[in-house]
Amino acid sequence: MSRKILYITGTRADYGLMHSVLDEMNRNPNIDLEVVVTGMHLMEEFGSTITEIERDGFKIHTLNAVYQNDDKFSMSSFVGKFIELLTNALKEIKPDLIMLLGDRGEMLAGAIVGAYLSIPTAHLHGGEITSTVDEYARHAITKLANLHFPATEKSAERIIAMGEDPSHVFTVGAPGLDAILNMDLIGKEEIALKYGLDISKPIILMLQHPVTLESENSAHQISETIKAILNLKYQTVLIYPNADAGGRSIIKLIKQYENLPFIKLFKSIPRKDFLSLMNITSVMVGNSSSGIIEAPSFKLPVINIGSRQKGRERALNVVDVGYDAQKIENAIKFVLNDAEFKERLKSCKNHYGDGNASKRITEILTRIELNEKLLEKGIKV
Repeated sequence: MSRKILYITGTRADYGLMHSVLDEMNRNPNIDLEVVVTGMHLMEEFGSTITEIERDGFKIHTLNAVYQNDDKFSMSSFVGKFIELLTNALKEIKPDLIMLLGDRGEMLAGAIVGAYLSIPTAHLHGGEITSTVDEYARHAITKLANLHFPATEKSAERIIAMGEDPSHVFTVGAPGLDAILNMDLIGKEEIALKYGLDISKPIILMLQHPVTLESENSAHQISETIKAILNLKYQTVLIYPNADAGGRSIIKLIKQYENLPFIKLFKSIPRKDFLSLMNITSVMVGNSSSGIIEAPSFKLPVINIGSRQKGRERALNVVDVGYDAQKIENAIKFVLNDAEFKERLKSCKNHYGDGNASKRITEILTRIELNEKLLEKGIKV
């Protein structure tokens, strides 16, 4: 008898990271996979990325919770509305297990609903350290989840230190690496042609999200990065931020420059295109977790700006800078021109896995017993 597993997705980012896991589970005859789609996927201003999920052919359930405004109240309201919608939807879906990834509001909501309805939950990428409200949400999900799939041994140690049962913690690696190591990426010439890029010249891939604890400063923070980009005038692929508080302030500012000849602005980019662009990019700029977790696999230098990724394990490809245009510009020039750094980059290793996370997760989910013992949680005293 197959198990019904429900995955919740609210952003292009989590869906892209989970895609290889969803594919692996969908092929397994012992798993009946369904997907709840909500949040940014349903918002035209962020690219209406539900269309990508529909094309992939998974059985989906659309729950219409979105971020109404560019503030923290909207983020909180989103979580509340999604809890209500998901609770009602689960009366019909009746999953045996709910899958969650990371630290966003829809994932926290899924963990809360699973706990109250006695439906076991499995959580990927727990135990990591960053800043923003994501930090609160990630650790709260850990305390609500029943199975844990951390990406690294250090993350696993933190989860166990939080009181979770070691027999329910499985270090599997980051599923986002599976696609990098196993997918046929688009050829360099082809992806460059598609996005109008010249691979003989420097290419910047820029993705900078708001920081919720600093959301009132979002416009200033992105303006410092943009100043550096304008000074350098390198061809730049610029992608919209997420819908957290301050995201729309960032969008309002970056849209002022969308007609400059060296800037190419996109609401969203399909996962395969995004990874293929990383493969031809000279330097990644911003504060996306993809610069920390995925970029090392491409030996791609990353200028990580500000506090959003503070504390996250990182490789030697990452150069941290503050919200200062001159320092950002200097850092970009450094990674592109410093011979010693470029030589070190050749030995860059990715700490987040070996590209087999999907197979490990699917194998565990097909054999582990989903029983009362799994639902029992407590702190060892």
